[in-house]
Amino acid sequence: MSQEHDGYEEEVLGKAYDSRLMARLLRYLRPYALQVAGAVVLLLLASLAAVIGPYLTMIALDEAIPSNDGRQLALLAIVYLAVTVLVFVFQYVQALVTTWLGQRVMYDLRTQIFRKLQELDLRFYDRNPVGRLMTRITSDVETLNELFSSGLVTVFGDLFMLFFIVAAMLQMDADLALVTFSVLPFVAWAAFVFRSRIRSAYRDIRYRLAWMNAFLQERFTGIRVVQLFNREDADLGRFKELNNDYLDAHLRSITYYALFFPIIQQLTSVALALIIWYGGSAMIQGAVTIGVLAAFLDYARRFFRPIQDLSEKYNLLQGAMASSERIFRLLDREPAIRDAAVTRSFPKGATGEIRFENVWFAYGDREDEAEGQPDWVIRDLSFTVAPGEKLAIVGHTGAGKTTVINLLMRFYEAQRGRILVDGIPIEQLRLQDLRARIGLVLQDIFLFSKSVDYNVRLGSGNIGAARVADALEAVGATPFVERLPEGSAQELGERGASLSVGERQLLSFARALAFDPGILVLDEATSSVDSEIEARIEEATDRLMRGRTSLVIAHRLSTVQGADRILVMHHGRLVEEGSHEELLARDGLYRQLHELQFAVAAA
Repeated sequence: MSQEHDGYEEEVLGKAYDSRLMARLLRYLRPYALQVAGAVVLLLLASLAAVIGPYLTMIALDEAIPSNDGRQLALLAIVYLAVTVLVFVFQYVQALVTTWLGQRVMYDLRTQIFRKLQELDLRFYDRNPVGRLMTRITSDVETLNELFSSGLVTVFGDLFMLFFIVAAMLQMDADLALVTFSVLPFVAWAAFVFRSRIRSAYRDIRYRLAWMNAFLQERFTGIRVVQLFNREDADLGRFKELNNDYLDAHLRSITYYALFFPIIQQLTSVALALIIWYGGSAMIQGAVTIGVLAAFLDYARRFFRPIQDLSEKYNLLQGAMASSERIFRLLDREPAIRDAAVTRSFPKGATGEIRFENVWFAYGDREDEAEGQPDWVIRDLSFTVAPGEKLAIVGHTGAGKTTVINLLMRFYEAQRGRILVDGIPIEQLRLQDLRARIGLVLQDIFLFSKSVDYNVRLGSGNIGAARVADALEAVGATPFVERLPEGSAQELGERGASLSVGERQLLSFARALAFDPGILVLDEATSSVDSEIEARIEEATDRLMRGRTSLVIAHRLSTVQGADRILVMHHGRLVEEGSHEELLARDGLYRQLHELQFAVAAA
């Protein structure tokens, strides 16, 4: 395996059985305690009924047939058939109940994981590939489903079956029973060897699956880049490597199973041979009847089947322990950004004032080797946006413009300083209240695969069709929406693939308008549209911005000339501040940026 896999340290299995994890897993069965009890009772009855058959055979061979009692023989046959039908009914109902249990637990777990993933901060997503997270909510949960539906409850059936068979054999003939059990040490040895080998194979399967899912998600998301730079063959080669590793791990596990089950079958045959040899000799001497011998042969065949099942269930348990450890590690992760224990609400008549006070921020945990300090992206930033003011922030790429927005929205938390909205520190506000007050339009446009209507209101019941139509009209999106075959009900495909970049940007503007925010934030929002659409957006947003606090992040200076005030950032610091005319009058960074851009445009 490549060294790049080392980043997936959590894929390594822990203990084969962890009582702490198992106790936590069992909590998911608490709401369904009645169904669990019913399934166990059904397994008990099915196991008890299953061992009656050989006993009836013994009676028929030792009593009914030697005495020519046809009535007793018919009665035994009827009872045998009835017991067989009962076993079928018990097992059928039990299978339905345990499968239902597994599906319910899987539903609860997936819901809980999805809720947790929605709560986690963006820093978490920066460090965890989406493909690996998809493995948590699909493959790992499915493994636990197998544990609950095929292992955790049904193991009682195997134990009941072994107990009843051992009891029946000891009651019939203790010596013959001990001879039959003489192969058990060899069975235990085979199970032990198989368990250690299959554990390693399971670890490799889960390890490789998570990495392959991450690779697939990344390549399909970036398929345009792959095709643009002709990387299809190279990526196919890399995928073949990952797929081959995954295949090898599966083939290795299949090889172990292919060895284990024939070995158990051979040991079963040895036990049957011992019964025939020892029991036959005893029958010749008159110590054992032919009915007992026949019953023992039947019981021996049934005895080793639960042992095979228990070995499989133990390996299922190992996989479930690994999956549960990964799932619980995710569920136990506390969001780095969350609501305070006591939160405040926006005051009535809130005006939308924004204030940054000596804010410092660094992404990740990178250290500056020379100074031993965090790699600051924002450095001692202070500014105020007055209510209703249109403020623009400009600067070179990497100056920290978008980071200002991330901090204002509390996507990330500043290490130093504080940010206030309407005089309240944002960490004292509920996240939902803060983000509901701010309308954000990003450069990186994301549309869902549903309809135009859904993408504008995001399923909100508070936004009606009329409001959606008004928002589309305000940003000039109505003409192209009306041209769609189904209008605003048109499905857009994944990430809005059926629309142009400019059309997707218009819908993102309409979305912000529909939610009617008190503060409007535009992050390079017109960078992907042509001049005609940009002019329409400018006209619509100018109307929207009246009476609202507006924060505009822009690279093209032509889009911010009408701002009330412009902040110029450089390497995370605020270096200039003023109106367009004031900044041009100075011989500073803004003037240099302006001259550079317009010189390029003129060229």
